Amino acid sequence: MSKELLLVIETVANEKEVSKEILFEAMEEALAMATKKRFNEDVKIRVSIDRKTGEYDTFRQWEIVDEDHFIENYAAELYVDVAREKGHDVNVGDILEEPLESIEFGRIAAMTAKQVIMQKVREEEKRLMVERFTDKVGKIVYGEVKRVTRDFIVVDLGNDAEGVLYRSELLPKENYRMNDKLRACVLKIDAEAKGYQILLSRASNSMLRALLELEVPEVAEELMDIMNIARDPGSRAKVAVKSNDKRIDPVGACVGMRGSRIQAITNELQGERIDIVLWDENPAQYVINSLSPAEVVSIVMDEDTQTMEVAVKEDQLSQAIGKSGQNVRLATALTGWHVNVMAESVAAEKQAQESQKVMQTFVESLDIDEDIAEALVEEGFATLEEVAYVEPSEMLEIEGFDQEVVAELQERAKTALLSKALSGPEPAEDLLAMDGMTKEWAKKLAQNGVVCMEDLAELATDDLIELIPMDEKKAASLIMTARAPWFEGNKGQ
Repeated sequence: MSKELLLVIETVANEKEVSKEILFEAMEEALAMATKKRFNEDVKIRVSIDRKTGEYDTFRQWEIVDEDHFIENYAAELYVDVAREKGHDVNVGDILEEPLESIEFGRIAAMTAKQVIMQKVREEEKRLMVERFTDKVGKIVYGEVKRVTRDFIVVDLGNDAEGVLYRSELLPKENYRMNDKLRACVLKIDAEAKGYQILLSRASNSMLRALLELEVPEVAEELMDIMNIARDPGSRAKVAVKSNDKRIDPVGACVGMRGSRIQAITNELQGERIDIVLWDENPAQYVINSLSPAEVVSIVMDEDTQTMEVAVKEDQLSQAIGKSGQNVRLATALTGWHVNVMAESVAAEKQAQESQKVMQTFVESLDIDEDIAEALVEEGFATLEEVAYVEPSEMLEIEGFDQEVVAELQERAKTALLSKALSGPEPAEDLLAMDGMTKEWAKKLAQNGVVCMEDLAELATDDLIELIPMDEKKAASLIMTARAPWFEGNKGQ
């Protein structure tokens, strides 16, 4: 039998490319399982096979536990004091083994061994497959369609490896049939999955990146970097690139001679249009590049909200926005800035309104006439903080301003800011615009931490009366008005 066992292990190891040690362990497990069937109890069995001769020994095991331990399985656990009474030198946590007569490697043991070995072989094959494809994550693989279902496509990748391409990872309107050849990107390896472990994609950014590495040698050689990708699969994509070598034009390198490189990628992706964008460390220039070929007239950045308002010529507005807003949406995803595109005339009107609002603030807060306020706005001053704390030398460059005027303006700006800080927070627009709300009440509420409608909606009637003396009916009416958006949000539910 020992020669028989060694021969089986040798044969399977060679055929399946599985290590002999794994097969020995599987055989030991199979013999242990067959031995357990001799007992009516849930015993623990260990079988040890001699790797050279094939002879094997069988042992029954007990885990040694403390006297206070509650034993659930007396067939596999033994109190330490009982074990010592039987003459065993053991401690808590030890495994006590007792030799058993080994079973013959008969029909039942052989069947069990076959099942266990095949299971081990399958597990090892999966492990080797995962190991083989781990370094291919993010790379292009070639395969043949093996099976098509409603939800996914099984792709034969060769060498007994299979990948799965879910419908969500296909390009729109793509349809594959049995035996069709395809290229896809290895999205990830799911080693824990029971079924297919190699997940493929054609719709992810990784697919486009992998195709660029394949078609553009400069990318593969790291002479240029792909900084980011924004993609609407099957329709349009934007790719931001940066050169690591001043002699290389990254946009030209990706496009190729007469567009040959980018055309090859477009053909692979069912005609997906790909814009190559020059990356720039200046966010404004980066956004301008991302909206190309539309020509940007002006751009206003708001770093606090990560927003850019971009003005373009009237005849280029539709081009800058793109079909269904696609171009500006991709530019936003590519740059990380929320991009708002508007016509030049709309931007000018909005700018005029903003300037008028700032001028009015300066006139009221600094007690100056409109000419001085206009001069400040034209020089780029937009807030009281800028007027109060800018270097005096910058304001002295404004025509008609001398040291006395500058000092007085800065003093007034600081006083206005201090007064504003002492007066507390200002009420929000929605609170001021509420039916039944007065400006005085709104200011009083804001000073007590009730700044917006949502804050007011959370108050009880008694709380509101305590803040602002009024009759109970009026207080209840105001609170219900503030709560109206709550009920509007639940109408559709």
